[in-house]
Amino acid sequence: MKAVILAGGYATRLWPITKTKPKPLLPTGKKRIIDHIYDKLKKFDIPIYVSTNKRFEMDFKEWGKDKDVELVVEETTREEEKLGAVRALSELARSLNDELFVIAGDNLFSFDLEDLLRFYTDKGSSVTALYDVGDVELAKRYGVAELDGDRVKRFYEKPEKPPSTLVGIGIYILNREAVSILLDYVKSGEKHDNLGDFLSYLCTKSEVYGYPFQNGNWYDVGNADSYIEAIKFYMENFSGDVEIDRFAKVIPPVVIEDGCTIKGRSIVGPYAYIGKNCLIENSDVSESVIFDGVVIRKAKVWRSIIDEYCEIRNLELNSSIIGGHAKIQRGD
Repeated sequence: MKAVILAGGYATRLWPITKTKPKPLLPTGKKRIIDHIYDKLKKFDIPIYVSTNKRFEMDFKEWGKDKDVELVVEETTREEEKLGAVRALSELARSLNDELFVIAGDNLFSFDLEDLLRFYTDKGSSVTALYDVGDVELAKRYGVAELDGDRVKRFYEKPEKPPSTLVGIGIYILNREAVSILLDYVKSGEKHDNLGDFLSYLCTKSEVYGYPFQNGNWYDVGNADSYIEAIKFYMENFSGDVEIDRFAKVIPPVVIEDGCTIKGRSIVGPYAYIGKNCLIENSDVSESVIFDGVVIRKAKVWRSIIDEYCEIRNLELNSSIIGGHAKIQRGD
């Protein structure tokens, strides 16, 4: 068996942040999103492959320096050129010629994968992980499983009338038969972007079983709100080599990277990630992600993401995404 982490998307719903940063490498504290996946897969002592694109190749190479992974790079640099998850997986499947443990690289989940692997072994057929979102309207945003016992009878991609609230969460174990079907599916010219579409097809050609995770949390990091909620769950407490004025207040959990200065009567936290070499002066920052080199003066920042080397002065930011090198201020 081989493990594949799919990280070739361009995450357009989180632009402008993800124009320059791959979503799987966004921080959740000291760890990146993909770190949580890697740590869970590493327990199985199987080869791990990361599939990404040319635009973010160097980012993943840097991340993988101390990891036991093999990087596979598709020759695309733009959303319009991407292979899509199905074609990218098929390219890997053709060369690996093995069972595949597949996980979407922007997946965040607290549960372990040992029970899923045991379930796969017991069933002797392909499986997909499921999660009960508990709400029909919410289920419409995802791929939804219709079960007959443990078997996935049908899988509906973003249905208008979901047959259940059990949604696919981008975790699959494909046996050799399913891998062969995948290769034929791609040759046939069917939809190639979404693995949910392939899963729908696979259910008509082979037995597929669903494994609902019941103990733990799953976060679809598809937009800024879901990203912030995931950070609130995963955030640990860490302060590097930083300077904090005696009048400033830090409310854990926060991660403050090296080179930061917190001045005046600032309040940082809870649930704030502050990148390297930031200056925060007389400002409040909570439930937010601040990337390297940002200057924030006389501002309130809540549930927002601010990219590198921005300057924010004299204003309030609420549920905002600010692209890199922006300067935003109101008059003194």
